[in-house]
Amino acid sequence: MTRRVKYIVGIGGTLRVNSSTELAVRHILKHASDLGADTEMFPGADLTFPLYDPGAVLPASASRLIGAVRKADAIVIGSPGYHGSVSGLIKNALDYVEATARDPLPYFTGRPVACLATGSGWQGANTTLSALRSIVHALRGWPTPLGAALNSQIKLFTPEGECLLPEVDSQLQIMARQLMEFHGGQWAPVAERSKAGRVMA
Repeated sequence: MTRRVKYIVGIGGTLRVNSSTELAVRHILKHASDLGADTEMFPGADLTFPLYDPGAVLPASASRLIGAVRKADAIVIGSPGYHGSVSGLIKNALDYVEATARDPLPYFTGRPVACLATGSGWQGANTTLSALRSIVHALRGWPTPLGAALNSQIKLFTPEGECLLPEVDSQLQIMARQLMEFHGGQWAPVAERSKAGRVMA
């Protein structure tokens, strides 16, 4: 059976180009691409939408993101920790997912979502990661078993996006693999699925 290529969407960052958050999301997408996925990134600069208004028509600026979310097989969300939680930029972008509420598969239904958070210290990164995972649950998605809380006081990436810490790179690689290995409401390593004779997506 021909394997279908997974399409994975990354959402995250700040209005500062190549922020730690953006580079971490891109790194997960790179690992997923190395595993055979098609990927698309929506960094902070692509998320400058008007404040979400439930009664308003979907603005053109948000339509590309919503179209990508509708097609996505898996999603990566990254946010900096601002005052203990998700940044306004990322939360506003996620509020626009309400546009999918009447779809056959609304919100993130049935899809794995990798969550990561960065913070200038561990407390903000951890509380933001917890908030992101709660948002994904509210949007009916499946947070990957591993999420990443990254301390941006430690230099994590080169300006070119290369990860400087093997232990961080390993976490992001595992998250990418979990996105690829999610099938029918469960995670199973590719090798185990192959031994069991299950169909690979």
